[in-house]
Amino acid sequence: MRELSLHILDIVQNSIAANATFIEIIIDENDEKNCMTIEIVDNGIGMSEELVKKVVNPFVTTRKTRKVGLGISLFKAACERCNGKFHIESELGKGTKIIASFEKNHIDRAPLGNMVDTMIIIILSNEKIDYLYKHRINKEEFVLDTRELRKVLGDVPLSNTEVIDWIKQYMVEGLEELRIKIVNDKLD
Repeated sequence: MRELSLHILDIVQNSIAANATFIEIIIDENDEKNCMTIEIVDNGIGMSEELVKKVVNPFVTTRKTRKVGLGISLFKAACERCNGKFHIESELGKGTKIIASFEKNHIDRAPLGNMVDTMIIIILSNEKIDYLYKHRINKEEFVLDTRELRKVLGDVPLSNTEVIDWIKQYMVEGLEELRIKIVNDKLD
């Protein structure tokens, strides 16, 4: 996959298939450590120890529609290609956590991609699920929490066109502000 956001989308689709009701997506960019970490945590049905060991194999999948499951194995390969590490832990009935780290300025690291559009697709893919998206760059942080949005919106669904437009604008402005703070911090 050409962008890391597509890996995130694929892993979140796995979480949705695992009946998760809450999914955390945390992106942590640390310039000082030259590291980018992507963490995806869900409260889905989880996996057995045996399946966790097998799931990084592209020829293992729980899907009935095809016999290969390339998503996790490709994500792991993307990490390892960039001097990173891939870790997956899961427990039946409790959910799954995936942590992927990358050498941030490695020549082979794929760009993060468009996380705004990725989050919009994720939110629209299953409206009953809540998401916590955190994006850190050094010590600055942007947060989108759909649980907080639901409190404000009441009966208005997240899929409402005006709500989706607001979420998109909020993310665009928030992530841009985050990047501006980082530039200003470097200039100080």
